[in-house]
Amino acid sequence: MIFWGTLLRQKERPLVQQALATLGRTLSLHVCLGKSRMETLCLLIVGVVSARTVNLSHLASERQTTTKIASTYRRLQRFFQHVDLGSDWSAGLVIKLLGLSAPWHLCLDRTNWKLGCKDVNILMLAIVTRRHRVPLMWTVLDKAGTSDTDDRIALMQRYLALFGAASIRLLLADREFIGVRWLRFLDENNVPFVIRVKEGLNVVTEDGRKLALKSQLRKCRGARQFSASLTGSKSDVPLKLNFAAKRIKGKELLIVASNAPADRALAAYRKRWAIECLFGDAKTRGLNLEDTRLTRPEKLDLLLSIVALAVAWASKTASRLIGTGRMPRKKHGYYAKSWFRVGLDQIRRLLRTDPITAIQPWRQIGPIRKRVV
Repeated sequence: MIFWGTLLRQKERPLVQQALATLGRTLSLHVCLGKSRMETLCLLIVGVVSARTVNLSHLASERQTTTKIASTYRRLQRFFQHVDLGSDWSAGLVIKLLGLSAPWHLCLDRTNWKLGCKDVNILMLAIVTRRHRVPLMWTVLDKAGTSDTDDRIALMQRYLALFGAASIRLLLADREFIGVRWLRFLDENNVPFVIRVKEGLNVVTEDGRKLALKSQLRKCRGARQFSASLTGSKSDVPLKLNFAAKRIKGKELLIVASNAPADRALAAYRKRWAIECLFGDAKTRGLNLEDTRLTRPEKLDLLLSIVALAVAWASKTASRLIGTGRMPRKKHGYYAKSWFRVGLDQIRRLLRTDPITAIQPWRQIGPIRKRVV
């Protein structure tokens, strides 16, 4: 039995190494790294999916080689210590891997957890479609609590520099992401948005009255739409927005503000929940992002890029597996498995049985670089 297990491992090892080499050649067209660092990057991407964790000590055990685990662990540490690919290097790869064409929905939200006494706080911009929910860009905040307007504007400026405002169908965000200066920035840069606002927000109605949204909607029973203006400092021109509101469970008011027509705003806002599901995919239900012991922003930024590529890989694998079919639903109407989980389970199975097929989705991210003579 021991001999048979050893023989199987010897047969599998060349396939795994061949798959890693193929993945490395594909990524080398888009990521500027040496041979050794590129191999480590591929090990990290494959290991995160295979082991369902970002903890480096566990990832070191995933390498199918005779090299000591301690040596592989130190190699992974050096990768995060010395490699600097800059910010947003993975955003273009995510779009190419998913095979998406603009425009698409974007979701903005924040996730945080504690690592000892250290707060890990991430402001994330994710791309959301009917099938996919994948991290695209983020900012690792050096503080606990909510983000400020400057953090949000800086993140959106990075996005607009790469993809432009025409790529955004709608930007969706929760009540944390409000403020006249922030909303004015989005409006002036032609970014359509649907953002939930607090019911205590003061607005100026079309007939010139200044009152809180709660007072404006005190008799609201069904869905309601209206226009009103937000005022910042006295020197600023009022920002006119469209509002849509309805009462949800517990008779709480759900109010969204938009610089687009409000007739579909409430329906579009429902897609915002996808980023909450994405955080579950990246954390406890998927890749266990909270297992990391990295706390420095530049190292966390690199790790999040690897996680984003892994999530996109799983999502694209599910898309190829299911095709135009429909996923099974349970009696309560929800899917038996999420799109991400279907792809993740398929990749993990293929990495143990057919590694070459597992990395097939990566081959679509770009043509082979041509040599110019």
